[in-house]
Amino acid sequence: MIRGVRGATTVQENDELEILENTKELIEEMINRNNIDAESISHVFISVTNDLNAAFPAKSLRQIPGFVYVPVMCMKEIDVPGSLARCIRVMMVTNTTIHQQNVQHVFHHEAKQLRPDLEQRRKRPF
Repeated sequence: MIRGVRGATTVQENDELEILENTKELIEEMINRNNIDAESISHVFISVTNDLNAAFPAKSLRQIPGFVYVPVMCMKEIDVPGSLARCIRVMMVTNTTIHQQNVQHVFHHEAKQLRPDLEQRRKRPF
């Protein structure tokens, strides 16, 4: 079954190293929590808010062993007034046997406020 795994994180500054480190940390947790291997991934979309342009966050995926050939695309997030600043969002599309309600979406730093319902669910044991 094809499933989407969501993730989001924020950075404090428009800084290349921080963007790459926070994105890598987020993606690694998405992979680990959902037992994803590179061969099962169809593609990954990464969006950033307008205030981030110091790096392509997709570059961080290339630092993960086995992920060199995973198709990744970066894009700008819709600039909605009052939305969360310095935010990086990830949509990973993967083939998995995990039921939709058991997919572990991951939110780090200030991005936890985007989906508090999923953050609460994540803290419960399965």
